[in-house]
Amino acid sequence: MFSAMIKKEFLLVLRDRHALLALFVMPAIFILIMSVAMRDQFASDTINFSIAIIDLESNINTQKLVNKIQSDDGFNLVRDEKTAQFIITIPKDYTTSDKQKIEILVIDSIKNDLLEIFKSKLLKSVISVKLEGISEKLRVISNEAADSINKVSISPNELFEVSYDKNEDIPNSTQQSVPAWIVFGMFFVIIPMSTIYINERKQNTLTRLTSMNISILSMSISKTIPYLVINQIQVWIMIGVGIFIVPFFNTPALEINGSILALVALSIALSVSAIGLSTLIAVSATSSEQATTIGGILNILLGAIGGVMVPKFIMPESMQNFANISPMSWGLDGFLEIFLKSGDIFMVANESLQLLLFGLITLAISMVILRIRISKGL
Repeated sequence: MFSAMIKKEFLLVLRDRHALLALFVMPAIFILIMSVAMRDQFASDTINFSIAIIDLESNINTQKLVNKIQSDDGFNLVRDEKTAQFIITIPKDYTTSDKQKIEILVIDSIKNDLLEIFKSKLLKSVISVKLEGISEKLRVISNEAADSINKVSISPNELFEVSYDKNEDIPNSTQQSVPAWIVFGMFFVIIPMSTIYINERKQNTLTRLTSMNISILSMSISKTIPYLVINQIQVWIMIGVGIFIVPFFNTPALEINGSILALVALSIALSVSAIGLSTLIAVSATSSEQATTIGGILNILLGAIGGVMVPKFIMPESMQNFANISPMSWGLDGFLEIFLKSGDIFMVANESLQLLLFGLITLAISMVILRIRISKGL
């Protein structure tokens, strides 16, 4: 009997083609769109500024500065000033007067953080040329002093060693998008689950099953197993999109740096959490429209809070702390542990246990509600 009930659930789920499209196609499309759209935002080394240079002094020294700016991969020199983001003007007597400053004209509106990056890149070129000039003057007096000036490095990678508190590595666009939309997509099992639950309740199927001494627990488990399988298929299809399809759009491919066992354990725990919440909504709602509306809104809210819509690392600290109330945040954090930090089963144990506990609690509550509704004939 139990195997027949599981078979019934699989058949009902597979017949709902619209729900299957929402579960598989929607997150795959989101992964592609968001990975490509956020590609440059997650990689500061790809920031490129289009500039035009006006050299009013035009001598050997200023030409060195122009050449140095041109050699920086972060600058794209354009001839037409109308297409430039910045116009750099080197004034007359710049190399002979300490009071003269390089003028920067910002053509379009730009964020302050990007403006600071632009200035720091330009400063690197200016300082480099000035050091070369000092070295040439010192060489007349001492070759050793001149050589010591030439050895001065202004490369950030050679001057600074940057580390993150609590090893908070920043993901690239693919590492952020794939787990985020896996998590979001898994919680959309509310669509087929609510439809099946409510139709069976209206047709008195659940009442007839209980009259055959089939327990609420058996019914709940038989409905849970098909969605566990579907969620696992979802996970590996979305990971496949990140590994094999995303790179075709000039975007970094996803790499599984951590343990496969950890990935399986986390995805199962996340699936239990998603199924538990979806079941709770399905048994509480009075119609499939009400269930899908409530479920859709709740999923969007949990996704927005939990770092799916906006990455947690760019949120203010207070919002990051608030995000921890969302089970989607727990799942996303676990996936990032695996993809970014080569996480093993022990590194994702906390997130997995939280998700599993949340799922079991919501499933238990939903069974109580379902028993009450069946007993009252609702």
